[in-house]
Formats: sequence, C-alpha cells, structure tokens
Amino acid sequence: MKKILLTAAIAALVATAGVQAKTLRWASAGDPQTIDPYSQNEGLTNNINNHMYETLVGRNEKLEKVPELAERWQQIDPLTWRFFIRKGIKFHDGAPLTAEDVVFSYERAAHPNSQIAQYARAMGKPSKIDDFTVEFKMEKPNPVLLEHATTVFIMNKAWAVKNKVERPLSYKDKEETFASRNANGTGPFILKSREPDIKTVLVKNPNYWRPVKGNVSEVIYTPITSDATRTAALLSGQVDIVHDPAPQDVDRLGAPGGATKVIYGAENRVIFLGFDQGRDELLYSNVKGKNPFKDQRVRQAFFQAIDINTIREKIMRNQSQIVGCMTPSPLACEAPELDKNRLPYNVEAAKKLMEAAGYKEGFELGMDCPNNRYVNDEQICQAVASMLARINVKVKLNAIPKTLYFPKLEKYDLSFYMLGWGGAITDAQTTMDPIMHSRSESTQKGFYNYGRYSDPKLDALIDSAGVEANPEKRKALIKEALTLHNTDVRHIVLHRQLIPWASRSNVTPVHAADNYMRSWWVTVN
Repeated sequence: MKKILLTAAIAALVATAGVQAKTLRWASAGDPQTIDPYSQNEGLTNNINNHMYETLVGRNEKLEKVPELAERWQQIDPLTWRFFIRKGIKFHDGAPLTAEDVVFSYERAAHPNSQIAQYARAMGKPSKIDDFTVEFKMEKPNPVLLEHATTVFIMNKAWAVKNKVERPLSYKDKEETFASRNANGTGPFILKSREPDIKTVLVKNPNYWRPVKGNVSEVIYTPITSDATRTAALLSGQVDIVHDPAPQDVDRLGAPGGATKVIYGAENRVIFLGFDQGRDELLYSNVKGKNPFKDQRVRQAFFQAIDINTIREKIMRNQSQIVGCMTPSPLACEAPELDKNRLPYNVEAAKKLMEAAGYKEGFELGMDCPNNRYVNDEQICQAVASMLARINVKVKLNAIPKTLYFPKLEKYDLSFYMLGWGGAITDAQTTMDPIMHSRSESTQKGFYNYGRYSDPKLDALIDSAGVEANPEKRKALIKEALTLHNTDVRHIVLHRQLIPWASRSNVTPVHAADNYMRSWWVTVN
C-alpha cells in the first residue's frame, strides 16, 4: 500500500506539472556514491541525500542551527537531552514520523558500517519517551550535541525492516542493498530514479510539511567528469547549474551580458595531504624495512618542498585561501596564528631535513588522489609530485574517481594521499575527533585518520575539549591541540576552497558555505 501511495504521489505531480513545472538540470564532476544516508560521509552524497532526508536540527541560509524534524529540545541535565518531534510529518510513502523512527535511525547510524557513527554515538543512547519525544542519555557531556544533531538523517523504521536494510551497507566492501538506490525520507524531494554515474532524478514532494522558497518541481542530476564538457553543457543550455565550474572557465562563464553567470562564495572545506604513519614498512615505496613518515623531519621536508603559492596562483587561479589551521571554517580555528606562521616553502631547508633523516638521495613512493572530488584535485597532486622531485622524491601518482578512491582509503591501501574536510559545522571538534584523533573502535573517533598515527597527548587534548563545558577553557584546549598537530606535521594543510557556482542567467540559487545546492531554495524564471 505504501509503495502505491508513493508511486501515485510521483505520478500526480508529473501529470499536473504543466506550465508551473520547473525542471532544474544540475551537473558536477562527481556522482553521489550511495543513497544509503549513513554509508558514506561525503559532500555530494550528503547533498543529494539531503533532498530526501532530514535531521532533528537543520540549517538556515546562514547555516545557523534551526528546528527541523524536532520542533524544540531541552537539556534536562549535563548528560540528558530531550527532543520533541513535530506531529503530522509523513515519510514519502505516507507513513507518519514518530519517535520510534528517530531511535531506529540513531541506532542504525551508530553501526560500525556507518561513516557518521561517531556523531550518532556522541549523542548518547536514544530512547522513546512517548510517540513524539526522544531522550538521549550520554556517558559524558557533549558541548556540541546540537551540531551532531544536524548530521543524522532520519529514516523510516518500517521501510528499512521491510526492505532488509536495518544496517548501513558496507561501501568499502562494494555491498549493494535496497537502500543503495532507493530512499524514503521526509524531505522536500522524492527519489524518482537512480542510475549511478548516469543520472539521478528527484521530484518535488507534494505533501512536504513546510513551505519552500524555490519553484523547482523536478531535479535531474547528471555527473559530467570533463571540465570542458561540463562548461559546454552549461553554455549551450543543456544544464542549468554547475556547482563546481573549472577555475579556468569562471571568467568566461561570468562575463557580463552572457547567458550564464557566476555566484561566488567561500566554502567551509580544507584540503590537505596525509601520510601513512602507522605501518612499519611503507607501501608502494622502495624503502624496505621502515617507514620514512614515522620521522617528523621527513613529514616537514615534504611540507616545505611544496610551493603553495604556485598552487594557489597557477592551479587554483587565486580561488583558494592558503591556511595553516586545519579546520574547514576559520571560525573553528582557535589558533589563528597557525595561518600566519605556516611553515615556509624552502627547498634547501627540506633537503637538509631529508639528509638529517637519512634520505639524502630521496626515495620512491605512491600517491593516491581523487580526480573528481575537489577543485582541481588531480592537477594539485600532479604539481605536488613535481615539487617533491626537487628533494629527490619520486612519486608515482594514482589519480582515480572517488568511487574507487574512498574505498581504497578505507582499506588503508595508501602511503601518501589527498583528503578534504568540510560541511556546515563551524566547531573544531568535528575535525579533531574524526581526523586528528587515534582510531577508536568504541567511539569511532579517528575514523578518517587514514594515516593511523597515534599521539596520546593529542588524544587527551581532543577528548578534554569534547567534554569541557567552560567556553574559555575549551578554546584553550582546542588551540593547544591544533598547535600540537601542526608542530608534529601530522598532515600538510594546503588551502580552503573558494567555490564559485555557475548557472544560466535565469536560475537563482542560494550559495551556502557548506557547498550544498539545496534545490528547494532555487528559483528558475
């Protein structure tokens, strides 16, 4: 019966769309990796899923936290929060949203297969108080609990049970389930069809619970890997909006009086390089019996051999902000001096560090990089490989699509790699916990610490900041943690992306710093 209701809703919308229907044809370089909302914590994947699924706490156009599926919340004591669920909201198949769905979603999101498990677990143990009240009981205080509440999409328990998707699929193991290509959320759009790497079609939810600002009734998302082809499609009118235009095409697309325009905005995303610091012998290298990256001098040499100004000017076309603080948003960095005191580009100093570490003649290694995830990701990695040759490091670059890249990282099949981190949250904890902390199976902290380094002092600072209620004391802990991370050169921080979007002149989107293209905020004239 629920499937009939969902099909009927889609058919009714399509049949009555007529003149009022506004189709938005959206393209970018990559494709969502899965429709399972917890399986991959990746920007575009989350962005597409955000059309169908919603969270307890949402974001407005300024990315401020606002009530979404929860109409309000209350902190009962330092370890207990209650969320009061809106009444009358229905999933796409007609089922009502209840507290049982919220509890199920948080339990599912806490599963080891989930890439947002650390956020779900940080909320504590969920329990149903009544049909529209959920209580979260934590073992220790969480000063950023409301931030975490913006990350867990709410699913329908009955739908998940019926379709045997009670747990998130294992993406790294190439698992396919019903949730891979199907969705049943409460969001403003319904998933009509999903063809991976070809096309994803969404239609407006005719029973959505709140008014929307835009007039889009259908979204056709198409991945177009080639920069030139993507630009040509926009210029010819085959697509309406591209939210990752190639930097070299931005001036042309934004030329006054043309059929296209450019919408500028900063993105909360930091791009960095990581090292395998866990293995005793480095993979894909001619160094045998040891791992050069366990030596801080080698990591610093790599850092100082990279000419970040050339990357910004030549590759990014000045559409990036050079930083030293590894937080997606500048608002999250409690140590702004890290940006000012970034280690300088100095090839001679890098050579001396390599010699002191016993690698005067350099060595060979592999470098993994995506070629369709971040702005000019492959070109940046090519430039880094060329720069490292100046200190006698021979890099074999492996640039591959993100659908292959991220499972490779999850299996730690790497030695030197690129990663980006971003989103709406402007608190440092959601960078320090997943990336800078040692890997913990119980808390899922360090889930993205693909270099697998472990620093007990850094862990202690991060853990303390995660439970410190005093704002000033917490800022001091964050500052010390970020500074220690940089002193030990655990990663090479490159830059924060500046993201221009390009669209047809008749399309008006809302550019947000989390780089989410929210189709329900878009107007097509």
